[in-house]
Amino acid sequence: MLPENFTAIVARNEPWSGKSASEPYEAGWAREAVIFVRALKAPVGRMPTAWVEISPDGMHWMREGTSLEIPSVKDGIAAARVAHFGNWLRLAAEFEDGAEVPVLVTIHLKA
Repeated sequence: MLPENFTAIVARNEPWSGKSASEPYEAGWAREAVIFVRALKAPVGRMPTAWVEISPDGMHWMREGTSLEIPSVKDGIAAARVAHFGNWLRLAAEFEDGAEVPVLVTIHLKA
């Protein structure tokens, strides 16, 4: 039997700055996830470390413990692998004043 796979686009060409987060995604059926973030244009300023957040209800969030560096060049890609995440997932970051980058964030899930 082939495993079930799904890709969810949770941020598409969104300019991230200040406190930013992807759309939440309900993924309780999956046993593992890989979250990718790609810088769609050249970033402005210093790029922060982003972190994976989990939630029991899609409204109240806590850090899961996995992090990644937001790419510091156009078309740069970073990824985070997570398992045992409950039901809801998202990626969040906090940028320094003046720092910004448009991103594409996707969550790749496997049952």
